[in-house]
Amino acid sequence: MDPNSVKSTLSNFAFGNVMAAAARDYRKELLAQEKAQSSTSVNQEVDLDELMDDPELEKLHADRIAALKRQGHGEYREISEGDFLGEVTGSEKVVCHFYHKEFYRCKIMDKHLKALASKHLDTKFIKLDAENAPFFVTKLAVKTMPCVIIFRKGIAVDRLVGFQDLGGKDDFVTRTLEVVLIKKGIVSEKKNDEDDEEDVYDESKRKTVRSSLNQDSGSD
Repeated sequence: MDPNSVKSTLSNFAFGNVMAAAARDYRKELLAQEKAQSSTSVNQEVDLDELMDDPELEKLHADRIAALKRQGHGEYREISEGDFLGEVTGSEKVVCHFYHKEFYRCKIMDKHLKALASKHLDTKFIKLDAENAPFFVTKLAVKTMPCVIIFRKGIAVDRLVGFQDLGGKDDFVTRTLEVVLIKKGIVSEKKNDEDDEEDVYDESKRKTVRSSLNQDSGSD
C-alpha cells in the first residue's frame, strides 16, 4: 500500500473525528444553553411568585406609606397661607380645597374629601380658608367656593368650581367626586371601584325617575 495514501486516509479519518467531536461539543453547548434558559425562566416564575409574599416587599410598601404619611398624606388637613407653597410643591399630586367657613356646600365638600384622603394615599388632600389666604385666592383666581384646585408637581392643572362637575346638587355621593378626580388623573382607580360606579349610576337613575314622578304628580 502506498504510504502517502495511508497517511492521507489516516489524516482524513482524524479530521473526520475532530469534526464529529466539534459537532458533539456544539450540540452539548446548545443543550446547556437551552437548559440554562429554561432554568432561568423557571427561577423567574418562582421569584415572581415568592415576591408577592416577600416580607421585604411588604416592609418596603409599609415604609413608603409611612413616608407618605410624614408628608401629610392619608388625612385631610387644614393648612395656613404660609404653609401653602411648601404643601403643594412637597408632593407630586395635591388636591386643595379653598373654602369659606360659612358656606354649607364647603362643608359638604369637606366630608367627601376627608373620606377620599384616607383611601388615596398617593395624593395629598388639604384645605385652606379663603378668607385667611387673600394672596393665593387672588393669584389663583378663586372666585366661587367651594373651589377644589388640583396640583401636579406644584403646578395648578385643573379645578372643580362649586358642584358643576358633580351634578349641581348637594346630595351627591363620595364616589361621584372620586370618579371626577379619577378622570382628571389626580387619584387612581381602586379595586372594586367599578362596582361602586355602577351604584352611582343606579342612584342617579333612581333620582331621575323620582324627579320625573314628582313632576308628573305636580302637574296633575
